Parts: sequence; structure tokens; C-alpha cells
Amino acid sequence: MKEDNCLHAALICMGMLYYSHAITTEKVNHTRPSLHGHHEKGKEGQVLHRSKRGWVWNQFFVIEEYTGPDPVLVGRLHSDIDSGDGNIKYILSGEGAGIIFVIDDKSGNIHATKTLDREERAQYTLTAQAVDRNTNRPLEPPSEFIVKVQDINDNPPEFLHENYHANVPERSNVGTSVIQVTASDADDPTYGNSAKLVYSILEGQPYFSVEAQTGIIRTALPNMDREAKEEYHVVIQAKDMGGHMGGLSGTTKVTITLTDVNDNPPKFPQSVYQMSVSEAAVPGEEVGRVKAKDPDIGENGLVAYSIIDGDGVDMFEITTDYETQEGVVKLKKLLDFETKKSYSLKVEAANVHIDPKFISNGPFKDTVTVKISVEDADEPPIFLKPSYIFEVQENAASGTVVGKVHAKDPDAANSAIRYSIDRHTDLERYFTINAEDGNIKTVKALDREEIAWHNISIFAVEVHKQHQEAKVPVAIKVIDVNDNAPKFAAAYEAFVCENARSNQQFITITADDKDDSANGPRFIFSLPPEIIHNPNFTLRDNRDNTASVFVRREGFSRQKQDLYLLPIVISDGGLPPMSSTNTLTIRVCGCDSNGSLLSCNAEAYILNAGLSTGALIAILACIVILLVIVVLFVTLKRQKKEPLIVFEEEDVRENIITYDDEGGGEEDTEAFDIATLQNPDGINGFIPRKDIKPEYQYMPRPGLRPAPNSVDVDDFINTRIQEADNDPTAPPYDSIQIYGYEGRGSVAGSLSSLESATTDSDLDYDYLQNWGPRFKKLADLYGSKDTFDDDS
Repeated sequence: MKEDNCLHAALICMGMLYYSHAITTEKVNHTRPSLHGHHEKGKEGQVLHRSKRGWVWNQFFVIEEYTGPDPVLVGRLHSDIDSGDGNIKYILSGEGAGIIFVIDDKSGNIHATKTLDREERAQYTLTAQAVDRNTNRPLEPPSEFIVKVQDINDNPPEFLHENYHANVPERSNVGTSVIQVTASDADDPTYGNSAKLVYSILEGQPYFSVEAQTGIIRTALPNMDREAKEEYHVVIQAKDMGGHMGGLSGTTKVTITLTDVNDNPPKFPQSVYQMSVSEAAVPGEEVGRVKAKDPDIGENGLVAYSIIDGDGVDMFEITTDYETQEGVVKLKKLLDFETKKSYSLKVEAANVHIDPKFISNGPFKDTVTVKISVEDADEPPIFLKPSYIFEVQENAASGTVVGKVHAKDPDAANSAIRYSIDRHTDLERYFTINAEDGNIKTVKALDREEIAWHNISIFAVEVHKQHQEAKVPVAIKVIDVNDNAPKFAAAYEAFVCENARSNQQFITITADDKDDSANGPRFIFSLPPEIIHNPNFTLRDNRDNTASVFVRREGFSRQKQDLYLLPIVISDGGLPPMSSTNTLTIRVCGCDSNGSLLSCNAEAYILNAGLSTGALIAILACIVILLVIVVLFVTLKRQKKEPLIVFEEEDVRENIITYDDEGGGEEDTEAFDIATLQNPDGINGFIPRKDIKPEYQYMPRPGLRPAPNSVDVDDFINTRIQEADNDPTAPPYDSIQIYGYEGRGSVAGSLSSLESATTDSDLDYDYLQNWGPRFKKLADLYGSKDTFDDDS
């Protein structure tokens, strides 16, 4: 409380001193105030008129954040014309007037009634005026003055971000800039040191430092290694008052991450890798993996593997798995345990990307020895050849040896082998094989003309290990022997003209042989010895596997002989040769003068004497026309005699609506048996009448109209059925089943008389007259009228 009073007193003293200084300045610069203006002589005797200033005036100050019990005296306004008698009234207007700042209208003292904050508002512009208290007439012109809020250090520094993140490469030189942090102070930077900031590092030494004036963080230690420590947490402080004691401060956290550089070469953790692989492995199969460790990350840690030496360079290969950074050793070729049992490789691991700045840390590669042992596998037998081709003559006797296959066990055990034929490849069982020695023999004679090649498969199985087997293809060629005689190449049929000339050629023939070309052509054609001097025909071998047949004489006659059979002997060129006798059929035909064939029939020759070919064609055409006319005539006659019958497809139910008999209306159509309407012949053996015009007018029999109250409904229906059956004028195929079907949903309800016995009086059916025409028949039958109209 004492401190607040002292501060209050100090402010008042400052205001009074300021006020006294203003008065002194005014007295020095101006003459005393008066109600009138005064005259001054200017240059060249000019008289200047200037109004005398009556205010004691200057800028006022008030310290912010004052929290004393009394209002703060800001200053005092006083006019020279104020004689102290209370006739002058001081008025204050402008920013904060009456709310923040109040004035004593008699003394002119200005007080601040509220605590002021410079950071919210640094100054206020006010207007003061002196007026006559009684008349409110202005005694002085209004004048503006400024009240400035004087700053105190009441705001600590604040950083732009609460947390900062920065990266710097590892191994950076000392003093490498990392990041700049910035803080701000809301206090007045132009007044004192309230806003003068100084940066310092609280945490993070000795790795980093900060510039006191700029806030730039720099590295402080050389060769910081990311692999040793990757992340650092640094705390930076900003303090005002130039960093002196009593100043306010603020802090921020900076997370600094060392980024990786390629400063570490790859290194194998061991000098030798031991691997094994089965000799049964196939190329491309993985054998094992090696890995060189590189503490760098990203592309700096990428490692490529290669085989640079060793006796297994041709048998193995290595690839790089970039996901796991491993070298994958794979088999390149098939292995054989019995041939070589182990291999050695020299594998190198090298960085893919190298940083020239750290080349001195190299070499960035490492090597390791990989020893691979081949494991013995139980292998199947192996045939000495990948395939076999044998030959055997056709028609060879059963049991003839075709050839021999041989397989062995590649394992050290050298197990015995048994052989067999895959019967899927020898369905006809032409061959057999000795299970012990692999000799293949025929079972039955082979025919090259049926099957020239036999392709079979032979199995080799270890005796003690049935699951180990091998398979080899065997092709057997059947060698041809001359066992087929040549024959005509086609079914030849020749003709010779009756007017043929002597030595005229009329056909050329050739032959075919099923045997191989070695046992077939060339063919030799000849006539049998017994007819070599045939009087009718002769043969000439053309020596090109064809022969020509000639006419030996003239004057053939169909009447005497129209067919000749000429035997021809054909021999092949095999050893020994084969021959056959083939018969050539020769017909005698009639030809024109140019040798063109006309007819080969003997009867045609007789007809030619009386009728020509054109006449015969004309006769045949007439016969055909007559047959067509007869067929048309018969067809028309049958159509005229066809009776008029109702088409099966015609549905005559619609004709029933012409009857006057009462029924169930539309619902009665459900009672129709459409099959009966369309095929009435099958009902009780009744033959329907034809749809013909009646010869007489049917008259209903008299006396069939029953009395209304004495008729039996069943008798009535039967009578109407009989009338309809005997009425030739009624529509055909009538169905009276509607009389036995009441229908559903009748608006009249039930017509049963079972419940009528409960009444005391006789039933009265007069109400049927009111039900409309549909119930007119019932009304006539059971109503009180004695007569009714016959509508049928």
C-alpha cells in the first residue's frame, strides 16, 4: 500500500513538474494572456495580429497497469483567463472521456479512473475546452491533447511456435546452421528494454548453440554420428530487458534430427557361410541367403551382391532382395552328387550409392566366402539315351528281338532295375520286354501297311524303391517287305464305239501298290499268255507305270455282244516281284461320226429304227401332262364330296346365349366341358348329326308345358334335353349341363326349401317376379300365375 501511495505521489509530482515546465515555456514564448489580441510589428512596419494562447498545454503521460486505490492524476488544464472565481467550466471530450478520463470542471485536473494497458491501446486523443459556467459560451477555442500510456515490462517474450522440428546432416561441420527460432514481446520496443530480447540455450549443450541476437541454432560439436544418436531435444529461452536480471522470459522446444549420409561401408557379420543343397534341386531353386550389415538407411544403405570368384560360378548365381537387403544364392544348373560334392563361392557386397565426401571412410564393400555342399538324393533311374529308335521287318515271326534299352541307378547304391512297357502306348500288345535285361520282342506279326511306326514308352523302376522310376520313348519302325500285289488304281470301265477304227486307243490305265516305293513301282502291264493274241483288243505298256488299251479290229456290234472282259496282269518291281490279274470291263456303245458317245444299251439300238430320240421325249412329256390332269381332277372331286362339318378349332359356346332358358349367367360357362363340345362323338356312342338345313319345321309337342305348382324340375330338364336332341334346327352340339349348375355368388341367395319347414305358412314364391328376367323361368314355375310365356 505504501508503494502504491509513493507511486501516486511520484506521478502527481511528475505532472506538476510537467505543468510548471509548460507554464515557463509559455511565458518565455508568449506575452501574458488577455481577452483581446495584441499587436506585433513585422517586417517593413507591418502590424501582425495574433490571438494570445490562454492554455497551459503539452502532452500528458500515464503509467499502465496502475492498481492504486485512488484515480491517477494525469495532469491539469488551466486557462489564463481563469481568475479562480469559479466562473469558468472545463469540459473534456474525445477518446475515453467520461469513462476512462474525467476532469474536474472547476480546477481542470484530469484523472484516469481505470487501469490502462498499453498493449491494448498506446495513446488517447482528447479535446479540452473552457466555457462560461453560466452561459456555456466558449471562452477559448477547443484544443486537442494526447494522453500516452507509458509502458512497463508486463509481457514475457513468446515464440512463434511452441515446438520446432529441424534436420541437419550427420557429420556436419561445427557452426552449421540448423534452424532459426523467433520470439516476440508485446511491450513497447521504443521505451526502455522491455522488448529487447536475448536468446540462450537451456538444454542441448554441448551439441548445439544459439546466437543471442538472431536465435539461429548451430551445431557445436564435430562429427555427430546418426548411428550413435539420431535425435536431440533442445530448449531455447528468449529473455527481455536485454537479458538482465528481472526480465521476463519464454521458452520453446526444438527437436533436431540428424539425417543419414553414407559414411558406413557394408560389413558381413561372419567370414564364412555354410550352405547345402540337394542334388535333386532344379535350376532357380534358392540355396541360401547372406546379408552384409550397413547401419546407414535409405539409399545410403542399399547393398548389391555379386559372385566374384569360386569354382561354383557356373553352377550358382546370386540376386539382391532389396526389401530385406539380403543376397539370395540360387541354383543355376543341375547338380550331381556323384560328380562333385561341394562348391565354394566368393561373394561381394557393395553400396549402390557412394558419397564422395566420405570416400575416405571406404572401401564401401566387403567380401565373404560361401561354401555349398551337395547332398545325395535318391534319384530315379537314368536311361543311357534320351530316346530309342529300332527297326523290325513286317511279318516277322513272334518273338523276334526288336532292340534293347538300358537304364542305371545314378545313386551310389546302384540298385537293380526292372523294365516294363507302358500299356497305354501299346494297347494292341504288339511287343513285350524282358524285365531283367530290357530286350524288346514282338508278340505277333506286324503289318507296315496298317501301322508303319509304333511309338511306345518303357518304364525303368528300382527293384527296392518302386516309387523311383524313369520313362523313355521308343520308336519302332516297321520295315516293308513286298507282300502286296499291285492293283488297278481305280475301278476302270471303258467303252468302245461300234464304228471304232482298228488300232484306236480308247483308255489308259495305271496301278497302285500298298507296299513301300522300293517294292512298288515300276509297274509292268501285260496280257495273260493264253490271250496274248486277243482278236479284239491289245495292250501296250507305256513304261511310266501306265498302260494303253487299243482296238485290234473294226466292226463291233451291240446286238451280237455289248460287253467284253479283258484280263490284265500287273507286276511290281519288288524282290521277289508280286503280280495280280485285274479285269477291265469294256462296253460297246453307239457313237456319232465324231466318236462322241450316244448310248450303250442294246434296246436303244432297236428303237432307233422306228423313232428318234426327240419323238420319245415328246411322248414322255405327254404322258406326264395327262397324269397331272388326272391327279387334279381327282383332288377336286374329293373336295366337293367333303361334308360340311364344324371345324375342330371352332368353339360354339357363344351360341348358347341365344337360348331363353334361365341359367347362372356368365358363371355357368365354367360348367362347359370344352372337350365335349369339340368332340361329342365319344359321349355314350352318340353320333352327332350333320349341320344341314332341316327339311321340315319342327313343332314342339303339345302338352309339354307343365303347371307352375306341380312340375318336377328334373322332369322339366330331361324334357328340354330330349327336345334339344331331336330338334334339327337347334345349334349343333348343345350342352344342357347349365341346368345342373347354379353358379356362385347368386344375388338371390339360397333357393333351398330345407329351411321353409320351419315356417307356419306355405311358401310364397311371388317375390321371384321381382328378381328380373334371369329368374323369370323359376317365377313361372313356382309363382302364382297359371300360365307363362314360352320364349323358347
